[in-house]
Amino acid sequence: MRQRQYNRLRSLLKDPRHHCILFANEFQEYSYCPREKGEPQDKWQTRCVYHAAVWYHDHLAGLKPVVMITEDQNAVAEYSSLNCGVYVLCTQEYLQTFWPELQAALELYCSIAQSLQEKGSEGTEREYTEHLPAEVLEAGIKSGRYIQGTLNVNKHRAQHEAFVRFEGSSNKSSELNSDVLVCGGKNRNRAVHGDMVAVELLPKGEWRGRTTALTEGQGEEKGDETQSQPMATGRVVGILQRNWRDYVVTFPPKEETQSQSRNSQRILATPWDQRIPKIRISTQQADKLQDHRVIVRLDSWDSTSLYPNGHSVRVLGRAGELETEVQTILIENCIHVPPFSEAQLGEMPVSSPESPWSVDPAEVITRRDLRQTHLVFSVDPRGCEDVDDTLSIRSLPPGPRGERLELGVHIADVTHFVKEGSLTDLEARARATTYYLADRRYDMLPAVLSADLCSLLGGVDRYAMSVMWDLDAQTLAVNTVWYGRTLIQSSYQLYYELAQALLNGEEAEVPELAQLPPGERDAKLAQLTQALETLTHVARQLRAQRDKGGALELEGVEVRAQLDEDRNITALVPRQPLEVHETVAECMIYANHWVARKIQESFPQQALLRHHPPPRQEFFNQLQDSARARGFTIDTRSNKALADSLDRAVDPRDPLVNRLLRVMATMAMSNALYFSTGACPVDQYYHYGLALDRYTHFTSPIRRYADMIVHRLLTAAIAMEKGAGPAKALASNKELEEVAQQINNKNRAAQHAQKVSTELFQCLYFRDKDPETDERCVADAVIYTIRANGMLVFIPQYGLKGAVYLKNREGQVVSERQDGGCDWQTGSLQRYLDHITTTTAVGTSTFNLFQHITVRISVEPSRCHSDTIRLEVVSNRPHQAPETQVQTSQPQGARGRSQLVQEVVRQAEEASQQAEEKRGRASKLSTEEREFRQSKCPNLYSLLEEVRELALLDLAACGAGGGGLGAAAQACATSA
Repeated sequence: MRQRQYNRLRSLLKDPRHHCILFANEFQEYSYCPREKGEPQDKWQTRCVYHAAVWYHDHLAGLKPVVMITEDQNAVAEYSSLNCGVYVLCTQEYLQTFWPELQAALELYCSIAQSLQEKGSEGTEREYTEHLPAEVLEAGIKSGRYIQGTLNVNKHRAQHEAFVRFEGSSNKSSELNSDVLVCGGKNRNRAVHGDMVAVELLPKGEWRGRTTALTEGQGEEKGDETQSQPMATGRVVGILQRNWRDYVVTFPPKEETQSQSRNSQRILATPWDQRIPKIRISTQQADKLQDHRVIVRLDSWDSTSLYPNGHSVRVLGRAGELETEVQTILIENCIHVPPFSEAQLGEMPVSSPESPWSVDPAEVITRRDLRQTHLVFSVDPRGCEDVDDTLSIRSLPPGPRGERLELGVHIADVTHFVKEGSLTDLEARARATTYYLADRRYDMLPAVLSADLCSLLGGVDRYAMSVMWDLDAQTLAVNTVWYGRTLIQSSYQLYYELAQALLNGEEAEVPELAQLPPGERDAKLAQLTQALETLTHVARQLRAQRDKGGALELEGVEVRAQLDEDRNITALVPRQPLEVHETVAECMIYANHWVARKIQESFPQQALLRHHPPPRQEFFNQLQDSARARGFTIDTRSNKALADSLDRAVDPRDPLVNRLLRVMATMAMSNALYFSTGACPVDQYYHYGLALDRYTHFTSPIRRYADMIVHRLLTAAIAMEKGAGPAKALASNKELEEVAQQINNKNRAAQHAQKVSTELFQCLYFRDKDPETDERCVADAVIYTIRANGMLVFIPQYGLKGAVYLKNREGQVVSERQDGGCDWQTGSLQRYLDHITTTTAVGTSTFNLFQHITVRISVEPSRCHSDTIRLEVVSNRPHQAPETQVQTSQPQGARGRSQLVQEVVRQAEEASQQAEEKRGRASKLSTEEREFRQSKCPNLYSLLEEVRELALLDLAACGAGGGGLGAAAQACATSA
């Protein structure tokens, strides 16, 4: 713990954003104080600090007051009146005297002080066994007696089930080939989710299995029949490292507060994260903060206490309010995105209508100028502002081996504007990525870079980092490859649907050509179309080469909000797979691969690469069992074997079968990770999913800090090739590995925050709908996993996955009527490999793997945790949508959705305009919009609310028709 505190202090001092300075007073001639004979060490150290404060005050000639902060009241009494320019204060007095406006800081201090004061009043009766000393744990881990790993609590059975994934242990047991199960709170022994622990295995007779039943509430389904085969089971004997963070809790209602403690105001707050135990907090504001979300920190968890002790840090707001829930998601994922500081913004180049940015003539001399020689264009989602990448392709004069092509990938040169070690660079490193939530985004870089100077917009000069290949036009064999800094001007800023229309030979309007004379327009359009066709041909061949090596085509559900030029949401649509998506992605993969080769060859011990380790074979069990039930065999011995197996596992009657199998394969994958080449053997560089021996990220430096590191490495490699050294010493292998781990952690946090944010808006969409009467709450679902008391299903219409229970808490099971509908009846449940049956007095009902059923969607509210989607089986047959409801994939549905969304946006815009008129001023960007580039009203939440209100109106009056309403509701729910 002391080492961790030391590291935190060291990091604080090293970070120039905090303006902290370490003064070694013991080694300074005028501030050194010799220790007096018999003087206690703490008293001597206090005297040394005071003496240094006096010296520094005199050194400044008394122009600035100097404050010495101590919690030692004897020191305050002794030194506070000795020098008028040196204040000796306790923390509370310092805050009240110098920072009276920082009320939150004072409340935080009081909370910590009260928590520490009451810690001594704990009982003496031991609730848990004491942890073993550090030296005993270390010896036990080396000998193999104890297993070291990170504690992962099962969020569905948080009180009863946790797992430790062993790492760094020397345990040689051949039976220990999976995680170690830790059952119950006593065996967990005060370890909190995320802690690094030491575990001792229990005797084999006490080993238990994983719970295979779906769990509606903690403590349900504890019977042995719901467990898998016994697995290694153990108990925590020590904590190697506490990984406590800020937690969001909800204060209990007033009646619970009074029952807990009438006098001392010590309450049990419930964490938003179900994996965290309740936290005992001392506070004087229990009544005021009931039903509020509050940030707390853990202080201690003694063996005499059932619960950990903590203190409140900051109040987020009332539970259930949108902004409170969004901030909760950020805090729970350790995402800290304050507004960019004045100092950071001061490092940015000036770019305004009055003083527009222009290319530096010196850069024109040193860069390769492609503005007149290359047709450069970008293809991105509609309305994209942060354009990282552009492409070019052209024919070259024939060479000795035949026809030649030049393929170019041109990436925003972010590192030209963001110097290593600058305040902006340090902030970008801390964030590591741009965070995308359902209704907003938090940029890694200030908007002047991310949306302007570094964005490769059409028709303007921009700096780029380019990779250009001289290729054989037939075989795509690489003749030469060139890396370097360039000057480009993108001719076309295309969006995916427009580019695909051009490839399909459809009539499409390219904005950049709209004002040209017909003859010139047709010539330029033909030139652009030819470039897209050639690029698509090249991408197909590149993909085929990777496919031969075993590249995987995995499946995921991706939805997006479609924005207009003013960043208003105009449609909520699932991403439709287009070939141009694959074309652009393949070019980016190709560039990332070749840059990885370049920097790894130049810096074998300190290059940042990205690898994808092969999945553990046991993670494929669900995929293999599910495929076997449908008559398919999945070979997982290699990525090539897996890819070929998935390609063969196609049911011509139901294309969803192959899609779900690919989803299961995706779920079995390990995470791709950044690493320093000096920290990993060469045979582990391989990227399993992409089937490449070396890979990195180079193509998105606006939104990924890893790409900025790679750009600097590539620049250094080019300089070294020319005989010049890097402008600044490169990070060592150890330093780079630390940064890589930090980026990996932030990427996981970003992905999880985006997922939880989407779930939040899905719940917001369904929350106010009556599941019994609203047809949008009934949908078709496909069973993809069988469990002991139910099944997991996928709802294609909304992109939802969730649990359907066949047995309720009263012990009743689902019984099928003759018409296919379902009721709850007394009966029994039997699970098989590929199906599950319920038996009642009425008869037997069977639910098969990959069967289509009808489910009802509702929202399960929670005061302390996030709301969740609840699914209930309505019929054992596929859902028959009303005739007026059209599938979103059909053109009529798209038109209906467009009409409805336009109506929603029109109403929202009118309401916004009226509000502006009432305020008597023109519309301006809000602070959040300026700082975070967030969407203006209508945002996603307001749009969903308008959809809900519009659904109550007469459909004919809306002018959208019944089909449009159903399709639009589907689109909104899918995208939320």
